Amino acid sequence: MKIENDKVVSVTYSLKENDENGALLEETNENGPLVFLYGHGNLIPGFEKNLKDLGLNDSFAFTVSPEEGYGEYVKENVAEIPSQIFMQEGKMNTELVQVGRILSLQDQEGRVFNGKVLSIAEETITMDFNHPMASKTLHFSGKVIEIRDASEEELSHGHVHGAHGHQH
Repeated sequence: MKIENDKVVSVTYSLKENDENGALLEETNENGPLVFLYGHGNLIPGFEKNLKDLGLNDSFAFTVSPEEGYGEYVKENVAEIPSQIFMQEGKMNTELVQVGRILSLQDQEGRVFNGKVLSIAEETITMDFNHPMASKTLHFSGKVIEIRDASEEELSHGHVHGAHGHQH
């Protein structure tokens, strides 16, 4: 069986910055592999493109540019947020709002955005909503450890269910 649309794929991988000698950013193993539904846009395009047609136990090593990864860093994604939205009972929630912390915010349409707190002022909190890996060249190496057909439920939901997948 080969990796193609509508297959559930499990891989182990190491993710390094720039190339195989770069800083380790992320790593999985057989006890906690990445499990995903191929071809449903759940992963960065460059990752899926490079896995297409691989088979069980195939190894891989490839580099993904920012354009096919998490995009370029966009200055306009840094925003001043009114500090009042972080107030609880008239006081700043200092346990939650700390420089360097990633916070989840929701807009009026219910979309969730993760942002990193860059600075805290009396009236505003400066947050960076760029992905932490924006502008980074990514090098993946790993192995395909399982490929199976997706269930009808997984296909209708657009994600994997069960072990290492989404639970309802």
